[in-house]
Amino acid sequence: MFRRKKKDEKTEDAPVAAAAREDAETALEVEAPAATMAAAQSQVSPGEASLEGVTTPKAGRSAAIKASTGRGNRVQKVGIVSSDKMQKTVVVRVDRLVLHQKYRRYVRRTSRFMAHDDLGSTIGDRVRIVETRPLSARKRWRVVEILQKAAK
Repeated sequence: MFRRKKKDEKTEDAPVAAAAREDAETALEVEAPAATMAAAQSQVSPGEASLEGVTTPKAGRSAAIKASTGRGNRVQKVGIVSSDKMQKTVVVRVDRLVLHQKYRRYVRRTSRFMAHDDLGSTIGDRVRIVETRPLSARKRWRVVEILQKAAK
């Protein structure tokens, strides 16, 4: 029914495709000339990192902390403190919505993380936690800030 064309067969639209390809290449050369590329590269010398012009989507204290420590992007989660009965440790409940494969409805899934807390958060507080090195057998997170105190 449909026959595949062989590579050595010439088609009528081949010259049109070649002309379109050449037009695309010349358009790329017009958009990014080599002089502007060289000027952009000369502004930052090799081996020098510049963070002055970089804008982060999450502006605030945590962005400033990340830039100063230089440890890269660490995973951050926002959750609610569900237990504070330990010393300097809280259990944080993080909820997320997951689309069910079969029923195509959103299902709430919860995860519990044990986090080191120097700030003194209590049950019901909304906190931001960040991953860190293992601090104990089950504690691998640290409370960075208290976003909202619990209503009393």
